[in-house]
Amino acid sequence: MKIKNTSPSCASKLKVVSDPTRLAVLEALMSGQKNVGELMEQLDVEQSLLSHHLSVLRDNGLVEATREGKTMIYTLPDNVADSTSGKAINLGCCKISFD
Repeated sequence: MKIKNTSPSCASKLKVVSDPTRLAVLEALMSGQKNVGELMEQLDVEQSLLSHHLSVLRDNGLVEATREGKTMIYTLPDNVADSTSGKAINLGCCKISFD
């Protein structure tokens, strides 16, 4: 039996979103942009842990950050936010939907 060669970039993106906190961050950003304080409150996560997860998501192109004064604002890039499938994210190789 042959196993289909899965794209390394797909596997790495799936590995990134396999963490429950990162997945929760992506789901939280589906409703719009948020700063770190808003995400901390919504997800009940410590700032240092949240910053680590946001860095991993940003490094993998799954979130974007813009600075407004001293505040970092996080959003989903247009290619990740999948408004055509309801509450879902598009990883390029597959879509993940939230119930």
